[in-house]
Amino acid sequence: MLTAVYKSSKRANTYLYIEKRDDFSKIPDPLMDTFGTPLYVMMFDLSKREKLGIADIKLVQSELTEKGFYLQLPPKEENLLEELKKQNGVDSV
Repeated sequence: MLTAVYKSSKRANTYLYIEKRDDFSKIPDPLMDTFGTPLYVMMFDLSKREKLGIADIKLVQSELTEKGFYLQLPPKEENLLEELKKQNGVDSV
């Protein structure tokens, strides 16, 4: 399964995986508006990979098959202040 990957021009660490290079016909317009101009990153054969960086390869394959695209969002960042509050039993600072 050939897969093209694009980086968002508007959102850091946000990537769009699609089935065909430069074919954004299956991407909903609101998503494209939020994603911005897609910046081509690479193309690879997903079926020859055992894993991907932070994305679940089975989920990527499933989404590509069902929807024609997969959107990879950045992982949530830890809020260190909130973690410190929890550890110390503090409600607000």
